[in-house]
Amino acid sequence: MWKELEDMERAMDSLISNTGAPTVWRRTPSEVGWAPVMEVYDKGDEFVVHADLPGMNKEDIDISVTGDTLTISGERKAKEEVKEQDYYRCELCYGKFSRALTLPATVETENINAAYKDGILEIKLPKSKAAKPKKIDISVK
Repeated sequence: MWKELEDMERAMDSLISNTGAPTVWRRTPSEVGWAPVMEVYDKGDEFVVHADLPGMNKEDIDISVTGDTLTISGERKAKEEVKEQDYYRCELCYGKFSRALTLPATVETENINAAYKDGILEIKLPKSKAAKPKKIDISVK
């Protein structure tokens, strides 16, 4: 899907440059919705989620788990007000966001741990006992 979007962006740049208009796309951050990129991995006894949230305060981030769904939401605010006509180029996104992720197994919600450092939100979700793999010994006869 990303390749198709990149191809479309190149086609739009080509179209605009052929009209004699500037090739810089002018937009304000509020015109574009956004969501943080995430990585999720299984560490055996827990799932670990990293969400890329640079420039945010922890007070602007909400985390919740309902059933098997982890939701990260919040709002990234611009540091200063810039008028639309003052933008030369704006690729940073601001505003409200929400990401929901279906977890592959149930977790112990009372033991979830979240930490925010250097723009990265790390959430550790311990698996419930029922979700942890159980080793079964084989007897030899």
